[in-house]
Amino acid sequence: MKLHWADLRRFVSTASNGATAVFILAGMVASFSERYAFHNSALANLILVSAIVIAAVPLSIELLKQISRRNFSVDVLAFLSIVTALALRQYWVAAIVVLMLSGGKAMEEYATRRASSVLAALAKRMPQTAHRIESAASVVDLPIETIAVGESLIVYPHELCPVDGIVIDGLGTMDESYLTGEPFLIAKAPGAAVLSGAINGDTALTIQATHLASDSRYAKIIEVLHESEKNRPRIRRLGDRLGVWYTPVAMAIAALSWIISGQPERFLAVVVIATPCPLLLAIPVAIIGAISVGARRGIVIKDPSILEKIDSCRTLIVDKTGTLTYGKPSLTEIICTRDWPKRYLLEFAASLERYSKHPLASAILNAAAEEGVVLPTPQDVSESPGRGLTGHVAGHQVTLTGRAKLPAGVRQPLSDFPTGLECVILIDGELAGLMQFHDQPRYESRPFLTHVESRHGFKKIVLLSGDRPSEVAHFATGMGISMVYGGKSPEEKVAIVRELTLREQTLFLGDGINDAPAMMTATAGIALGVNSDITTEAAGAVILQSSLASVDELIHIGRRMRRIAITSAVGGMLLSVIGMGAGALGYLAPIEGAILQEIIDLLAILNSLRMILPTAPLSDFRLPAPAASVVNAAPRPAVPIHS
Repeated sequence: MKLHWADLRRFVSTASNGATAVFILAGMVASFSERYAFHNSALANLILVSAIVIAAVPLSIELLKQISRRNFSVDVLAFLSIVTALALRQYWVAAIVVLMLSGGKAMEEYATRRASSVLAALAKRMPQTAHRIESAASVVDLPIETIAVGESLIVYPHELCPVDGIVIDGLGTMDESYLTGEPFLIAKAPGAAVLSGAINGDTALTIQATHLASDSRYAKIIEVLHESEKNRPRIRRLGDRLGVWYTPVAMAIAALSWIISGQPERFLAVVVIATPCPLLLAIPVAIIGAISVGARRGIVIKDPSILEKIDSCRTLIVDKTGTLTYGKPSLTEIICTRDWPKRYLLEFAASLERYSKHPLASAILNAAAEEGVVLPTPQDVSESPGRGLTGHVAGHQVTLTGRAKLPAGVRQPLSDFPTGLECVILIDGELAGLMQFHDQPRYESRPFLTHVESRHGFKKIVLLSGDRPSEVAHFATGMGISMVYGGKSPEEKVAIVRELTLREQTLFLGDGINDAPAMMTATAGIALGVNSDITTEAAGAVILQSSLASVDELIHIGRRMRRIAITSAVGGMLLSVIGMGAGALGYLAPIEGAILQEIIDLLAILNSLRMILPTAPLSDFRLPAPAASVVNAAPRPAVPIHS
């Protein structure tokens, strides 16, 4: 994988701040040891001051860059506090501020560098070699970069397809859900297209490469993901937003006190009291508490900034497959076109499907098992491409096939029913029924969407999926979602999410590799489950139990963290402003101001620690009862079919 300059700059910046934090900490330890172990105060002060001055060099460079961009954040006041503390010979105060500032920056930049680990995980998943067929008896393993268009390759069972191509020999299936979002195993026969990165089934397939590895679908996703990382929205930290007004107020009070009184000591007293420790300490403490609370509930918070952003998001963008659905096909309806009961059709179909490798076989067998259907042993079972599955069950000839494979006269009665993922049943050569399949919605999906609209202020719910447009539209109708995008590639998903994010802050909820670029483009991203390393790396938070109820918990955790953090920071700053007023009027000496500031810091931190205390349930979402079975479901309101 190529090394990008942006990744290198982020790595150097993170390493620099991390090294600064380690250096100043080592200086503090050495100074403490020299003072109390060897009782040499002068040398202890020299060590500590030297460490502070050296550590402040990279911070000074960054500060000058901020000032040149007219960005007067809380860092400006923190740096002024360091200088003032040194002037007052409050060396330990200066060292602590340096440690907090450099350590906080290192952690923040580490979080923003996580995109590089996303790309690394994506590249790691991709196979590095392909099996090229040299002759009838010879297969050579070569790096995928050397594979040319038109060459014949063999993809062994359960391997990842190395390049885009077409099948030229073999019958099998491939799992393309990581790329397309469709939750089904896709049948592959000669002439069928295959995508790089798809997982082969139980049968070896011979394919002909139609694209170079660098031009294949999987490589394109890596490119889109990197572009998404470079253009992901940057949200100002909560501390910076509060510091926008706090920093100039503190500096104005300090300057006016000096000008009016003519006493520089008052300036020093005000600046010491103004040291922004409530911002530098209280907010991180609240965030760490929130991370701990989330972990106890099966929520891994990878990017702490999601806690600040999630409650302000107003557009929810959701993937379909594996997010609002269970990610696998289920038999959802049996339509009888003659007098055969639904249970008989399920019995006949499941009896044959026990001997089939068709992608829908497991869905039919699962439905039969749930209904407690006893399966008779079929006779003369055969399955051939283009004809479907056929056999004799309980004295009847049963055929399972597709609509397009029926003669026109038999197919005509099915025109009243919309096409989709289905299986047609013929009994003794006559049309007997139709089985329809859908990626079954999670039973909490629609109540969850209704809940976040009514209780969390989401104005828009957008369904964005790579699945077939007809399937997505059908699903959206059942969910009550009006903004629907189906059949979208990762590139198209990124463009749609970027456009929506420009209008208002967005929360993306997904689970597949094809969701990762769009997830990074949104304001905040949540991965449901751990189906893909790539997606969990791209997300700001990961819901381990793959539960929508946990998403609601995360929103409440973020809301509570934000409330406690603001209370701690604003409360501490207001107390500091009162102290600054006292210092400006001469009622507090610099040393007294330093002591008062420590008391204010302690109060702010203690308030932030409330985040980890036991509290009422962090969710007001209630799960509904599961739905009924398809065999015992109410009859479909449709016109009967007659052949």
